[in-house]
Formats: sequence, C-alpha cells, structure tokens
Amino acid sequence: MEAATGHHPGTPAPVLIAAAKTQPAERVAALIAAGVGEIGENRVQEAQAKRPAVEALGARARWHLIGPLQSNKAREAVEVFEVIHTIDRPKIAQAVAREAEALGKTIDCFVQVNIGREAQKHGLAIEALPALLACVRGLPSLRLQGLMAVPPAEVPPAPYFALLAELARREELSGLSMGMSGDFETAIRLGATHVRIGTALFGLRET
Repeated sequence: MEAATGHHPGTPAPVLIAAAKTQPAERVAALIAAGVGEIGENRVQEAQAKRPAVEALGARARWHLIGPLQSNKAREAVEVFEVIHTIDRPKIAQAVAREAEALGKTIDCFVQVNIGREAQKHGLAIEALPALLACVRGLPSLRLQGLMAVPPAEVPPAPYFALLAELARREELSGLSMGMSGDFETAIRLGATHVRIGTALFGLRET
C-alpha cells in the first residue's frame, strides 16, 4: 500500500474524503459502514438533502464542503458541514465566521488557492494569500487547517502540488487538501494530508 500511494512509514496517512456528488444516500451510507468517516459534497443544497437521509440510515460521518461557496449560503453551509475547503476571499470567511458564531460552532477550514492561475477556476491569487490567511486567523469561530487547490487538467500535477506545499510551509500551515481520483498518488507523495476521492470509490458517475 505504501509503495502504491507514496505514503512514507512514520507519517500520518492522509484523510480520505469520499466525494459523494450525485451519489444516493444509500451508497454513501454503505461507504460509511465500510469505514469511510469523511464525506465531501460540492454543493450545499445537495448536502442539505443528503446528510439527513444518510443519518436516517444510521450512518454518521464528518461532512466537508469541497465545492465553491457563495456568501448567501454561509448559514446553510455552517449548519450542514464541519469542514469547508473553499474559503477564497475575506467576504466568505467573514460570512462563515459570523454564522458559525451565531450557532455556537467552530468550523475547520482550508483556504483555496488558484494554483494554476486559471480564469475559470475558483480560488484566490497566490499574491492575495497572506492577507486572507491573516483575516481567517483573526476570526475565532474559524479553525484554519491549511491550503486547498485543484491543479490544471491535462498537465502533470506535481509542480502545482509542490507549489501548494511550499506556500503552506511558508505560512507555517500543515494541512494540504489536494489530490483527486486521477492524481492522488502524486499528491500524497508531495505531502497531501487530505485527498478528495470520488470516481476511485464510487465508479464513474452516470450522465
């Protein structure tokens, strides 16, 4: 297993987040029963419907928002997720913190970096990272875990993962949410602490 993933003995195994987009509650509950304790969803509304259905089947897990978040969905996100991986601007951080405080919760979060500088991708510019991290660190109801990124498609991901790891080191952050079904082995080799896996667990989605 270590040879296959690049995981080194003596280092903690990365957290496996099952990316459950479009998957029915029954399949998610079965995966939790098989030992997966972290569930990721791309959309707040899908998780709002699915989490109660999964829990009605007796399955409990920590839920992660791994898709983009709009500030007008902050209350719903705080209600349904324990972890948010996609904080990418002060307005979002402040909205989540405000709602978390109102509900008496502390939310674990990652700051999403647009590591490939792609116009169509979410995430903040690398240059804006220090200011946003300072903002998040100043919000007591947010618990900063690290950085998150999705590298450009169709090119080798390793340089982008390495850059995210370097940015995290520079900012004294230990968490790296990076790597999906097609590139998680590379991500783990380069220090991923959280990998977001959908297809490799559930198979190809039906279209």
